[in-house]
Amino acid sequence: MGENSHSTPLDLGYKAIVDLLPCYVSIQDRSFTILQTNQTFRNDFGEAIGKKCHEVYLRSSVRCSSCPVWETFQDKKAHVSEEVVHLGGREPVHVVIYSSPITDALGNVVAVLELSSNISKVKEAQKGLTLLGQSVAILSHDIKNILEGLQGGAYVVDEALKDQDQELMKKGWSVVKKNIQEISGLVQNILYSTKKRKPVYEAVVLDKMLMESIAFFYEKAQSIECKLRANSNPRLPVVHMDPGAMRRMLINLLSNALEACRRDKGKDSHAVTLKADFYDRRHLMLEVVDDGIGMDDTTCEKIFTHFFSTKGTDGTGLGLMVVHEIVKEHHGRIDVLSSPGKGSTFRIILPFTSQISG
Repeated sequence: MGENSHSTPLDLGYKAIVDLLPCYVSIQDRSFTILQTNQTFRNDFGEAIGKKCHEVYLRSSVRCSSCPVWETFQDKKAHVSEEVVHLGGREPVHVVIYSSPITDALGNVVAVLELSSNISKVKEAQKGLTLLGQSVAILSHDIKNILEGLQGGAYVVDEALKDQDQELMKKGWSVVKKNIQEISGLVQNILYSTKKRKPVYEAVVLDKMLMESIAFFYEKAQSIECKLRANSNPRLPVVHMDPGAMRRMLINLLSNALEACRRDKGKDSHAVTLKADFYDRRHLMLEVVDDGIGMDDTTCEKIFTHFFSTKGTDGTGLGLMVVHEIVKEHHGRIDVLSSPGKGSTFRIILPFTSQISG
């Protein structure tokens, strides 16, 4: 056998090598018409020769404002940009685009070579790291405040023990209990927000769960002159849901409602009501209604995003994010009705998992 009997990668030809590149390759003219593409491009965008670049990438009739191909035609230099493009009928993805001039013998740019790489996974990792950094900063601040509260309460208890002062003892222990409750809630929210879990369904008597949730905040509500009420339709059947998740959801919503009342200085007293009723024959409705400070439309749109808080540095934003996750896990939805100065209603619609009689 001759020495040339074994083929090498170069024997495939440059076109075949370009087709195998794990990035999108296209050549475009001055009108941004695609003249040539590689196989990787065709696999994700389909046959695009003869079409405008922005029609294929952006599904738009006009080019993007920061088009690197246009810039290369203007100054004959290579350019780099980052864009969000559409892969066929799939979700938009992030790409980094590199453009390079193709010139004739006289140095005139006759076409532009564009290379694009999908960096969506890098973006996801970057978002995750950013979120991790934000969470560490926010949670550290919140934990610091709670620990300072515990230290203050413990100091008051110590002083009360020395002086045998029962009234001072009650005040100090109240501060300690409040901060234990705060850190317990924070830890529970962290666990729910960092671990994906499937609901463990059990038979739940809603009236009992509502009363337990209300009782959890009895002292806090008294301290801010807020009346807590629970109303449950007696015709509601025993329902099947994850009781631990539901309690966490209701506690988070009640905590937010009480905080909204505490921050509302325009009223002498407030009320928070927890309701359970039929939404329709197939769905259950839970509502937490407060007459606190309320929210505008812009805030309502953001409250379920990661670490968004209406409390500034006094909140982590974890509570409502966890609420949203729990509602999704139970295949339900949550609606928010709110107006500045008039209070808020958080309405959760959940499907019944058992047949309703009657």
